[in-house]
Amino acid sequence: MSRQIWTFVAPTRCVVGTVGMPGDRTFYLQVSDTNRIMSLRIEKQQAAVLAVRTMELLNEVEAGVPADQFISYDAEPLATPIDEDFQVSAMALGWDANLGNVVIEAHEASDGEIAELGDDDDEAADTVRIVLSAAAAAQFASRTEVVVAAGRPPCPLCGLALEVEGHICPRANGYRRR
Repeated sequence: MSRQIWTFVAPTRCVVGTVGMPGDRTFYLQVSDTNRIMSLRIEKQQAAVLAVRTMELLNEVEAGVPADQFISYDAEPLATPIDEDFQVSAMALGWDANLGNVVIEAHEASDGEIAELGDDDDEAADTVRIVLSAAAAAQFASRTEVVVAAGRPPCPLCGLALEVEGHICPRANGYRRR
């Protein structure tokens, strides 16, 4: 079966969001244009790293994004119904110097090899390619950081997530912290 590549250039919406309660959330990268919407299941750590790396990339290339672009972002929930298109196994992030855009690729978990950023090899895993302006990428990263941080608060002693019913803290010799 040949590889499918879905490309979104300047999508109408590109966000990371969650379904479920803190501690039991499922993360989705959702991208849409006027014709379609795709929901890709990702891990929390993938979302966190993508946000950090996107901001680092924008700073590295000196994209010149105004400071207010980093503060304002799309705060709306994910579009429903959420029909999961695939589970993301690997992601790639790059800068298109010719157009001044950030390129994000999300590769499906499959037996196919993972293609290099921008590679259209027919034998690689299915891919969603998203091309964002620097301002849109900054807004995407800002929202993603907020979504990732909205989970359970960390224990002030050990840094592990606090459960609603309490937490057995290794730094407190097993005593339950509330």
